Amino acid sequence: MNKINSVAELNEFKRNALAGDSKYVSGECEKTVIYVGMATCGIAAGAEAVFDALNDEISKQGNEDIVVVPTGCVGMCYAEPFVEIKKPGEPPVFVSGANAATAREIVNKSSGDLPKKDYGKQVRIALRNCGVIDPTKISDYIAVGGYEALVKTLTELGREGVIDEIKKSGLRGRGGAGFPTGLKWEFGYKTENAKQYIICNADEGDPGAFMDRSILEGDPHSVLEAMAIAGFAIGADEGIFYIRAEYPLAVKRLYTATAQAEELGLLGENIMGTGFNFNISISLGAGAFVCGEETALLNSLEGKRGEPRLRPPFPAQKGLWQQPTINNNVETYANIPAIITRGADWFKSVGTEKCPGTKVFALAGKINKVGLVEVPMGTSLREIIYEMGGGLPNDKAFKALQTGGPSGGCIPAQHIDMGVDYETLGSIGSMMGSGGMIVMDEDDCMVNIAKFYLDFTMEESCGKCTPCRIGNTRLYEILSRITTGKGSEADIDQLKELAQVIKNTSLCGLGNSAPNPVLATINFFPDEYKAHVNEKKCPSGVCKDLLRFFISEKCIGCGICAKTCPVNCISGDAKAQHVIDYEKCIKCGECFSKCPPKIKAINKE
Repeated sequence: MNKINSVAELNEFKRNALAGDSKYVSGECEKTVIYVGMATCGIAAGAEAVFDALNDEISKQGNEDIVVVPTGCVGMCYAEPFVEIKKPGEPPVFVSGANAATAREIVNKSSGDLPKKDYGKQVRIALRNCGVIDPTKISDYIAVGGYEALVKTLTELGREGVIDEIKKSGLRGRGGAGFPTGLKWEFGYKTENAKQYIICNADEGDPGAFMDRSILEGDPHSVLEAMAIAGFAIGADEGIFYIRAEYPLAVKRLYTATAQAEELGLLGENIMGTGFNFNISISLGAGAFVCGEETALLNSLEGKRGEPRLRPPFPAQKGLWQQPTINNNVETYANIPAIITRGADWFKSVGTEKCPGTKVFALAGKINKVGLVEVPMGTSLREIIYEMGGGLPNDKAFKALQTGGPSGGCIPAQHIDMGVDYETLGSIGSMMGSGGMIVMDEDDCMVNIAKFYLDFTMEESCGKCTPCRIGNTRLYEILSRITTGKGSEADIDQLKELAQVIKNTSLCGLGNSAPNPVLATINFFPDEYKAHVNEKKCPSGVCKDLLRFFISEKCIGCGICAKTCPVNCISGDAKAQHVIDYEKCIKCGECFSKCPPKIKAINKE
């Protein structure tokens, strides 16, 4: 491919793409187009076999009127492998849970069934191209308007104009704290230095979070383009992509996209003949949760131990190699090209006054429709959980929602109608974080949940500061006492006091927020803590040491429980009520789970 050296040449490339191999993105393709979700979720569910079977059947038939397009994740992870069929002049047809056999039927019948790919109240900005384009083809990205924002930046807006537009849009960092993106860029612009850096933080380490991965697997060029725009705005000629090595598909597609952009001259030297130089390199992280904190990430890039630095100075003043550095996450960058091309006023028309735009959330846990949703800021939790997430399995009652990853807070059912934005979540002791949402139902123990998250943050602490290194370990030990029936009310008071000390004295944001799950669960679920310490009972029947199984008079003596028990602690005659030897019982719960549902003779307390 020849380098693109002007606006006219970019427009010509786009016209050729829409007339050629990328015509399917226009919606006016005269062929039947079959889209196959080929992100990690789809591939894990068997999408590669589906993709190969589709192409094989088409080849056998010699059918030139069908084209198969591999795309990224559309967000409906619960429906993978996901296939969409578009025939000219007809509404699209969807197939969920496809396999090699159904793939061959699709070629022959072009029909299927799936809950409609209805995004409902979703507004897709960051995810606008995911599921629409082939992420391995730069021609697809350019065909849907890719790199036009970079052209506008270089030829119309100028450095100050770009920063003003981003400031005017009100875009806030989507990686956690919600700092205004335009203001951060302005700091870099005003820092006079010969060398500056642009960094993309793709070290997505929160359990249950996969927003950034999905964007990179489905639309990598949008992030590369945004990094180039940021580089021009602050006067940087070098960008670094820091991504965890546990994302092999995202890494592969990122390398492919970078090479394609360089080949076309959209990255590299003298971009579009404007004299602007910008090169991007890729650095793989080793999966340390703390490296999601920007100064720990900088240390990692410099080959040092991944641990936070004291601030000030802030990275925008002294960052990588002590040079001014702007660091944003994947989702933040993914919004930039859309803002530049469509304008700040358009972006501000979505969301709330203080939090314009959308937020991508990863729904996981006790929810029917696991996957990604992108909603306007201010959308209520009820809408997200029940309308977009399909509610909870088995009609279980919603109990709580963990937002912000292991450092977030548990939001109880009483707040289900609150609108989601940075300030609202913060007001009840939670946080936006990167956007993970883990749903919990009536069967979850909130004390055990707090212990689970403390276990994660305790293990992932870099160990640099004492409050985080030692304090979180002490919190975990206290929670362990409580969940094993050895706690007291004094332990609850100690949890509160120690948690506040850790929040106030830890070196970095990860340490400051680590006690959030403890404080939130004590605040919203005090009765559960009291039951654990006063009655030595777990109301949800989760904490093993406080659990006791018993066989009621409903027992019909079928013997299933006795056969299932791994330690032979259940005995009884046929067709007679059985009993449990509590001295031998290891509380594994096998008898409880295997007792016939119609009988339900085994209970727990």
